[in-house]
Amino acid sequence: MRVDKWLASVNVVKRRTVASDMVKSGVVFINEMKAKASKNVVIGDKITIEYLNGAKNYEVLQIPTTKTIPKSKKDEYVKEL
Repeated sequence: MRVDKWLASVNVVKRRTVASDMVKSGVVFINEMKAKASKNVVIGDKITIEYLNGAKNYEVLQIPTTKTIPKSKKDEYVKEL
């Protein structure tokens, strides 16, 4: 699954367009390497998003099979580090 789609599917960001803009701006890193929108995420990847007030780190636990998941199941798909 593409990194921008994954970010939106697991409710890290609200919309996929926002996730795409973040990737294009160069603030999303996968395993400490700058991500491109077409980069696929796999289980175990470490994703870092650099916000203005600090960075947030996430670990991919699962890849969703649907477009979005319920917010109550977010912990099954992503772990905030």
